[in-house]
Amino acid sequence: MRIDIITVLPQLLESPFQHSILKRAIDKGIVEVNLINLRDYSTHKQKSVDDYAFGGGAGMVMGIEPIANCINALKAERRYDQVIYTSPDGELLNQKMSNQLSILKNIIILCGHYKGVDQRVRDHFITKEISIGDYVLSGGELAAAVISDSIIRLIPGAMSDETSALTDSFQDNLLAPPVYTRPADFNGMKVPEILLSGHTANIDHWRHEQSIQRTKERRPDLLK
Repeated sequence: MRIDIITVLPQLLESPFQHSILKRAIDKGIVEVNLINLRDYSTHKQKSVDDYAFGGGAGMVMGIEPIANCINALKAERRYDQVIYTSPDGELLNQKMSNQLSILKNIIILCGHYKGVDQRVRDHFITKEISIGDYVLSGGELAAAVISDSIIRLIPGAMSDETSALTDSFQDNLLAPPVYTRPADFNGMKVPEILLSGHTANIDHWRHEQSIQRTKERRPDLLK
């Protein structure tokens, strides 16, 4: 998979891809992540990518010209399955969406900034808009990192135990069950006996029941 992230702050995104699962996936060649500086595609002397909004109002708007130049240059080299825009009013990211995106070959993620982008970008270049929550960030870079992480960890070979992702919360519309590790008894706080029984079928049943119960208590909306 190839992920091209268009941003005005590429330095902000360097760290998330230099550690843990994401770094290992990149080092293995499982995924290629490119941080593309939008200012490189600006025709202005000062390399500005924003301007005042028509009609007035507070804040600046990302202009269509540098974004169009960048996306068109990328598309001239390869076909993209999705061109994603990070926006508070996009479709809310969930596990099902991450699963679907993880099987694609090439995607672009455009990081929003300022008061957003010229609407013509959204109308003519973007194929999918994604939000990571009902709140506003200073820019779309952190959202792009979250989206990328949720995708990359699902790609076969990215995780040392590929079955681990299959038991994550939300994979089956249930929250994950509680987990425990050694010691089995810490200051009188004990691990449930069923987990020490060695009976795989009973343990699986217990975990499923715990997942249902936890989901009922914390996210009943998922059971609908």
